[in-house]
Amino acid sequence: MIAVHFDKPGGPENLYLKEVAKPSPGEGEVLLKVAASALNRADLLQRQGQYAPPPGASNILGLEASGHVAELGAGYQGPWKVGDPAMVLLSGGGQAQYVTVPAELLMPIPAGLTMCQAAAIPEAWLTAFQLLHLVGNVQAGDSVLIHAGASGVGTAAIQLARMVGATPLVTAGSQQKLQIAEKLGAAAGFNYKEEDFSEATLKFTKGAGVNLILDCIGGSYWEKNVNCLALDGRWVLYGLLGGADVNGPLFSKLLFKRGSLITSLLRSRDKKYKQMLVKAFTEQILPHFSTEGPQRLLPVLDRVYPVAEIQEAHEYMETNKNVGKIVLELPQ
Repeated sequence: MIAVHFDKPGGPENLYLKEVAKPSPGEGEVLLKVAASALNRADLLQRQGQYAPPPGASNILGLEASGHVAELGAGYQGPWKVGDPAMVLLSGGGQAQYVTVPAELLMPIPAGLTMCQAAAIPEAWLTAFQLLHLVGNVQAGDSVLIHAGASGVGTAAIQLARMVGATPLVTAGSQQKLQIAEKLGAAAGFNYKEEDFSEATLKFTKGAGVNLILDCIGGSYWEKNVNCLALDGRWVLYGLLGGADVNGPLFSKLLFKRGSLITSLLRSRDKKYKQMLVKAFTEQILPHFSTEGPQRLLPVLDRVYPVAEIQEAHEYMETNKNVGKIVLELPQ
């Protein structure tokens, strides 16, 4: 099969398509023929040699995919049949023509969605769902500050926060990104390049601050985050795009707010946790992708590239211009 490959860590120019062995599904697994996959920041980090796949995971890039069930592993007795359309959360391996997956991690594709739209759901939406509900314990009436509001996770988190009756606020780096975030349901958006998002957040909340922060930036935002966190607020850290180092009195400021700093990753979680997450998401959230009406959820796609243009796709993600997901189509 064809798969995205790189021989040594480095820039996008190191990526190419390589013929590799097609995997075989083990016990309790199915083989998915991949129609589309999507890019994640983790792919860029892995390509740069900064984010190794978890032990036992495929070293091929790709944390999500959509396609059709091609083969069932030995002794599989579950509901999935060969030919069924499905989408899946992966620890790696999605940017190839075939990938093996534990059957429990497969999700049905909501009616009315294309394969490209489906490929844009698993990683971003399961991350947003996990951060808001399982980690951040979001409640109706909460105000939620979502950094990188126009990213895959950001566009999902806005919609999921709205759905539960919370008020989503976002930061982003352009007017266009803020407009799209507001279209999706953000109550307000702040351009971090032009204003102090912390002061703007305090102004919007009439000085109270936000109950929950979803933060993929880290180091460079710590002071502003603590500044606009409400008393007893939860600050959920799930990325370090703004660096890993903190200089200054983080603990005293956080203690003064009685704030909680909680960290979370999804890729490194065990199979049992991911199964639980997929099951909850499938039951509670998935139906809302195909229901008509104001509660309808929408995966946001920025661009679709044929997988042969993998270098261009990575270069485009590195410009930080995308609104929503960058999707890769696999040859059928």
